[in-house]
Amino acid sequence: MNGISIYIIPSVIVFIVIYGTFKKVDLFGAFTDGAKEGIYSLISAAPSLIGLVTAVSMLEASGFFDLLTGFLQPVCTTIGIPAEVLPLGLMRPVTGSGSFAMLNSILEKYGADSIIGKTASVMAGSTETTFYAITVYFGSVGIKNTRFTIPAALTADIVGMFLAVYSVRLFG
Repeated sequence: MNGISIYIIPSVIVFIVIYGTFKKVDLFGAFTDGAKEGIYSLISAAPSLIGLVTAVSMLEASGFFDLLTGFLQPVCTTIGIPAEVLPLGLMRPVTGSGSFAMLNSILEKYGADSIIGKTASVMAGSTETTFYAITVYFGSVGIKNTRFTIPAALTADIVGMFLAVYSVRLFG
């Protein structure tokens, strides 16, 4: 790490300490209260996370994603989406680590400079781990009814996937 980047985090910490001291805030108390809240959030989100990880592992091990990819391949080929990135597109809204492992596999197989590699990279960066994020954020505060969050987030993921494909074709 060169330049200013090595000074950013220490500078922020020093700024917080100076500002808190100036405002007469009990810094240690605020820190420990925040740590307690973090642990409570972790404990409240743990059952949802365990369920999500278990479900994803079961779907992946059962071959469900491969079956779904095979089913969707003719449609995606017709609209111009490479079949090789379909598993990534299906996995990305569910799990970050699984989708990045899939991205790594795609890059190793097709290369980072190939159209498939570029498309997969842009797709991974243009979409979100929707279900994981909803599980963590909504679960940590006890919200059970997500209302329109999931449809809106999945719509954004689908748009991100299509735009990844077409932007790589246009600019790649």
